Amino acid sequence: MNLDRLIAKTMKHLKDGRENAQSIPGLTILKRETASEIEAVVYEPVICLILQGRKETSIGDLFADLGPGDALLVSHDLPVMSRITNASPQEPYLAIFLALDLALARGLFDQLADLPAQDPYGRSLVAGRAETAWLEPLERYLDLLGNPLDAKVLGPSILREIHYRLLVSPTGAALRGFLVADSHGSRVARAIYALRRDFRSPLSIPQLAKAAGMSATSFHQHFKTVTGTTPLQYQKDLRLITARTLLAGQRKSVSQAAYEVGYESPTHFSRDYSRKFGTSPGRDSRHALVVN
Repeated sequence: MNLDRLIAKTMKHLKDGRENAQSIPGLTILKRETASEIEAVVYEPVICLILQGRKETSIGDLFADLGPGDALLVSHDLPVMSRITNASPQEPYLAIFLALDLALARGLFDQLADLPAQDPYGRSLVAGRAETAWLEPLERYLDLLGNPLDAKVLGPSILREIHYRLLVSPTGAALRGFLVADSHGSRVARAIYALRRDFRSPLSIPQLAKAAGMSATSFHQHFKTVTGTTPLQYQKDLRLITARTLLAGQRKSVSQAAYEVGYESPTHFSRDYSRKFGTSPGRDSRHALVVN
């Protein structure tokens, strides 16, 4: 693994003080020169490679502390907490994110019948050292930045190779578990889809369990195993992350944000928000008004 070469290539695309670059499908380069506060965001299926600096990511009891050469794979939609813990102007935090194409991965997985069976209890957030097998095509995909014709012609085949190499790698074990028909991972994914679509409504464990094809008791257990959190906390995190966007990006009042994400009581909302983010929604709302 040649991190120095990858760092040089990413920095080439971050000229003029830019902090991110994204001009080919699914690929984002991120740079930060200072450590960050705790941020909450919904990760969709993605592979993240840390080139420089350090970052912590967690959801429930799933936690990853990532440094140079480490990779994070997220196989399900997850509302995670993360923060950059090591970054400076002299040595900024650098990371490459590649969104995973689940349709592409599923098509490839159907051809991998000879792979050993996967643990059906695979977790949806896994971290470890990046493997050369998928890093090599990832670097070739990175090289397509700034070459639109090459990206158009060569990009799809390189993306296919990246997904294949990931699927057959140790890092990709969680992704394989997700793709196995009727595995716990794939059933929980169906419930997550239903939950994300209707997270503003009161939570109904029986309905989510039905979507997952499980009993209510079994569903609660397997949801926690796969995602690291409970269905109730997952819904609450989705509501709070969405509310923070409403406060910061759309200048909603605290009451407006609370009601729009499904809370019946602004007081209850404010208490949950403060516990989650360490600051009150009113303060975030006032800060947004000052900044904007």
